Amino acid sequence: MRHVATGDRNAYDRCIFHVFDHAGRALLIAGLGVYPNTGVIDAYVTLKVGDTLHAVRASDALGEDRMRLEVGPVRIDVVEPLRTLRLRCEGDGADGLACDLTWQAEFPAVWEPHHLGHTGDRLTLEGRRFVQAGGASGWIRAGGAEFTLTPQEWTATRDRSWGVRPIPGEQPGRAAEEQRTEGFHWVWCPIRFRDRFVMVILQEDADGHRSLNEAVLVRPGQRRDEQLGWPYVDIAYTPGTRVPTGATLHLTDAARKPVEIRAELLGGTPLAVGAGYPPAQDWQHGTWQGRGWVDRRRYDLTDPGDLGLAAYGVTDHAARFTLDGEVGHGIFEHGSFGRHDPSGFADFSAVAP
Repeated sequence: MRHVATGDRNAYDRCIFHVFDHAGRALLIAGLGVYPNTGVIDAYVTLKVGDTLHAVRASDALGEDRMRLEVGPVRIDVVEPLRTLRLRCEGDGADGLACDLTWQAEFPAVWEPHHLGHTGDRLTLEGRRFVQAGGASGWIRAGGAEFTLTPQEWTATRDRSWGVRPIPGEQPGRAAEEQRTEGFHWVWCPIRFRDRFVMVILQEDADGHRSLNEAVLVRPGQRRDEQLGWPYVDIAYTPGTRVPTGATLHLTDAARKPVEIRAELLGGTPLAVGAGYPPAQDWQHGTWQGRGWVDRRRYDLTDPGDLGLAAYGVTDHAARFTLDGEVGHGIFEHGSFGRHDPSGFADFSAVAP
């Protein structure tokens, strides 16, 4: 566990949690990652309430004990593998973000497709992932507000991935300069219903070529996951933007009958704001910040000056989903950049009419 099978500086092992209430009041996103070939461990917790995003980020030197999932005020304890985890973030003594919650699995973990990405002829991304859905209990505090979590009113999903994924700071070279991406279109949806879990993933290039594809339905005790065909997602956008307001997921069951899931978005957080995903300008995963670095801040999600380019990254939306009259909850993660022929976007400046 201390020595990975590659010398690539971009080797990583990371998790992410999404925790949100079904009324759309609050969305918590948290994660922790280790980067063994750069000697870094870091973590973040963000909480969106209204138009305010509270964020805590921490980074430190990676120690020898790989079972210790702790950096700064953020700690994850594996109480029972694949069943019960505890996530904590210590407060700063004021009204800063703090939480203590227990995640409880309700469905088995689901493998996601082997994820590959290239820059020219070079393999620059190779990740394995699994996703799992459940409920959460505990509490969250920030900015004078406090939330008490129950599995009946809050949904919690988690994703774990590892492999090789670009870390900022590397000189990309000629291939990256001369073979820039024309377009990228991404949808990632873990959906928790009362008696079943649905996972939908798609990644498309500028011309609509599908480079990642998955749609499965999982029930507790089911011998194997039910495949739901080749997913298509119709997305409604706010005019003049690429900000989604709702979506319909078109799937196909084992009998080749249409399956339709409608998504009502309850509010989203750009992953580049506070959580360290590119193109964040203030902090990104895996970057060396020195020993014992902790940063707390608040963002105004309505202020372009607070967001900058980060507002144009992948965004995670808490969402209410409907399938066969049953209501479920999950995450509608979406990003669409550059040209995407199926959506009618001609280039990076194109937006919905």
